[in-house]
Amino acid sequence: MEAKRRIDSFKTLGEHLRDFGRGSASPAAGRLTEAAEKASASNPWFTPAMIRNALTNLGEALECRAVDEWLAPYCDKLAEARQPQRIGLVMAGNIPAAGFHDFLCVLVAGHRLTGRLSSSDAFLLPAMAGLLEDIDPAWSGHIILNGEKLSAFDAVIATGSDNTSRYFDYYFGRYPHIIRKNRNGVAILDGHESPADLDGVADDIMLYFGLGCRNISKIFLPPGYHFEGLAGALSRYQDLLNHNKYRNNFDYQRSVLMVNGISFLEPGPVIFRREESIASPVAVVHYDYYSRPEDLGPEITRHSDNIQCVVSACPLPFPSVMPGTSQKPALGDYADGVDTLEFLLSLKG
Repeated sequence: MEAKRRIDSFKTLGEHLRDFGRGSASPAAGRLTEAAEKASASNPWFTPAMIRNALTNLGEALECRAVDEWLAPYCDKLAEARQPQRIGLVMAGNIPAAGFHDFLCVLVAGHRLTGRLSSSDAFLLPAMAGLLEDIDPAWSGHIILNGEKLSAFDAVIATGSDNTSRYFDYYFGRYPHIIRKNRNGVAILDGHESPADLDGVADDIMLYFGLGCRNISKIFLPPGYHFEGLAGALSRYQDLLNHNKYRNNFDYQRSVLMVNGISFLEPGPVIFRREESIASPVAVVHYDYYSRPEDLGPEITRHSDNIQCVVSACPLPFPSVMPGTSQKPALGDYADGVDTLEFLLSLKG
């Protein structure tokens, strides 16, 4: 299938995802609704609202202009004739459709996809694969998605935890590969954020219950920071405490801190604990203080292997994204800073 045809298929898929987000009654949106219902029933973390948010964001990322801007630097390589490779994907299931970007890159690059779905997210990507085949029947036979162990592949992209990455290194190390570990988002606030900025920080903390690799797990603050504004923004998510699994985590973490005499703050439906480490448990955000934002450069560099993105409205001497956008990455915002599409386009038969 020629490159333009592959790309146009995904642009049309983006229209279907946006229709789903708008609550359209189209057949394509209906297929996504059915998959969303199954996903929500099988995984309590995937609430209907969280699924709709995730798929709507993907639809917006696939708008025609955004796709064209993303692919412009790769035009020559996309046009090259190449022998399709069999790409094995091991997909995460921490947030709805977490493996979509790898799915997109493999197919746009002209390869065949064999994906091992997470048991936590077994319905959304197959529904999108089905829509692609409806859009263009030439996709038939190019996409295999199931929960089985990968076999018969030429290269691998595997996403998992720090523990599973050691297994991935052992099992897939002799193949061309991208292997990803745990990462998190961090935020840098200076106390001058607007209400809209603080609403964005709250989204970046609470969306998907904080389970995404781009969710904020740690915040750097100026001395004497007042939490009232952030607490007001977080109050929009107070209903998450009615979610059984989230509430269990919240109560457990709160109890552990109290029993051990560790001080903490409770500005809404999340616990703030002063702690050096970047990663935090579900329902907890770590925080620490700084003297000047620009002094954080060495700290960010020291933890670069654990940081997926930096969220800040402050001018910084290192890359960052605006509050409220951490869960809306552009197509060129590659996980771990590794250009997935370039890797795939460089594979030789």
